Amino acid sequence: MKKSENGFILLSILLSTTILTLMGVAALEIVSSNLRAARAEQSRVNAQFTADAGLDDAIRQLNQNSSWTGQPQTTLLNTTKQRTTYETTVTEGSTQFQKFINVTAHTYTPGSSTTPSHTRKYSVEMRGVGSGSYSIVSGVGGLIMKNNSKILGGEVYVNGELSLSNSAQIGLSLLPVKVSVADQSCPLNGSSGYPRVCTAGERSSTQPITFAGNSRIYGQVQATNQTNGANMFSPGLVAGSPAAAPLPEYDRQAQIDRVANNMTGSQASCSLGVKTWPANTKITGDVTVSGVCVITVEGDVWITGNLNLSNAAIVIVKLGVTQQPVIMVDGNNGVTIRNAAGLMANINLSPVGFKVITYASTVACSTAASNACDVTGTNLYNSKSKVTISIENAATAAETEFYARWSKVTINNSGNIGALVGQTVELSNAAAITFGTEVSGFSGPVAWVVNSYKRTY
Repeated sequence: MKKSENGFILLSILLSTTILTLMGVAALEIVSSNLRAARAEQSRVNAQFTADAGLDDAIRQLNQNSSWTGQPQTTLLNTTKQRTTYETTVTEGSTQFQKFINVTAHTYTPGSSTTPSHTRKYSVEMRGVGSGSYSIVSGVGGLIMKNNSKILGGEVYVNGELSLSNSAQIGLSLLPVKVSVADQSCPLNGSSGYPRVCTAGERSSTQPITFAGNSRIYGQVQATNQTNGANMFSPGLVAGSPAAAPLPEYDRQAQIDRVANNMTGSQASCSLGVKTWPANTKITGDVTVSGVCVITVEGDVWITGNLNLSNAAIVIVKLGVTQQPVIMVDGNNGVTIRNAAGLMANINLSPVGFKVITYASTVACSTAASNACDVTGTNLYNSKSKVTISIENAATAAETEFYARWSKVTINNSGNIGALVGQTVELSNAAAITFGTEVSGFSGPVAWVVNSYKRTY
C-alpha cells in the first residue's frame, strides 16, 4: 500500500472518530438538557401543587372559622432530592363579605437547599354567602340580659361578650334562636388596640359567654374562645369562631343634606291632640310627646336634641308611606320611651315602621352637623356604657328598629320591639320580648366561596 493511501485511511479514521465523538457529546448534552428540563418542570409542578394544597387548606380553615388569619410556613414534601413549603395569609376586603387568601409556595432542590428553585404566588378573592335574619346586634359592649328577660324570635349577633343572669333566656326548646359571639372585648381597659379578640389569661373568665342563676340558651351557639357549653341546648355550642361584624352603616350626612323643612322643639312637641312631622324635617331642640297625643310622620326627621315619649303618646308612620322613615336623634340623652307610649307602623298591606338612630357619644364630633366623626379606640370604650336609648314600662315599638350607633340601648319591662342594635344592649326586668323585624343593613356571611383566582408571581 502506498504511503499516500495510508495517510488517507488515517485521516478518515480521525474524521470519523471526531464526528462520532461530537455526535456523542451532542447526544449527551441533549440528554442532560432534557433531564434538567424535566427536573425544572417537576420543580414547577410541585410548586403549583403545593400552592393549590395551601389554598385548599385555607378555604377549609376559613369556612370553619371566619376569623382565621392564615398558616405560617408549612412543609408539604420533604426528601433529600426536593422539599416544598407554603404559607398563607388572609386579608380583609372592603366589606364583611370579602376576604383575600394569599399563598406563597416554594420548591427547594435538593431538599437541603435554603434557596428556592421555584416559587408560585396566588391571590384568591373569597366571597361570603348566606346570611341570617338578626333581631339583635350588639357591638363591642356586648349583650347583657338580667332578671326574667327573654329573647324570642330572630337571631342574635354579639361582637363583644354575652352575659346572662337570674332567669334570663334566649330561645325556647321548640323555638331555638341562633347566637353568634365574636368576643371583640379587649383590652379590658379600652387601651391601645381596642377592640380586638381577647387572648388567654387576659380576663378572669376565659369564656365570652357567662351564665348565672337559671339562665340558659336554646339554639345553635358559635362563640370565639368559648369552650364551655353548659346551659346551652338545642343543639347548644357548636364549632366555629364568628368574625367581628361592623354595625350597619347609615348615610347620616345624606339625610342632613335632604332637609327641606324646619321646626323648633316646641313646635314639634305635643301633650294633647294631633300633629304632623313632614318628610325631610330638621327639629331643633328637645321634643316631648306625652298624654293623649298622636304624631304622624311622613318621612325622615332629624332631631338635634332629645326625644321623650310618655303616657300613651303615639308616633305613627303615615298611611301609604312605603319607605322606612328614619328618626335621627343627636341629643346627649337620646331617646326615652316609657309608660305605654309607643312608635307604631302604618297599616299598609306591608306595614312600615321606624328606624330610630342616636349618635351621641363621649366625643362631641359624633353629632357634628357636617361630616360627623367615627368613634374609635378609647372613645368607643367609654361610649359603649352611655345610654342613649331607654325603653321601659310597657312602652311598645313593634316593627321599629332602634340603633344606638356609639352607645347603649336599655330595655326594661317592655314587650313587642322590632329590632335592637347598639354598641351595648341591655335587657332587664322584662317578660318575653318578641323581636319581629330584621336589622337592616346587617347580615353576616355563613360560608365562603371562591370569587376570583389569579397568579401574582
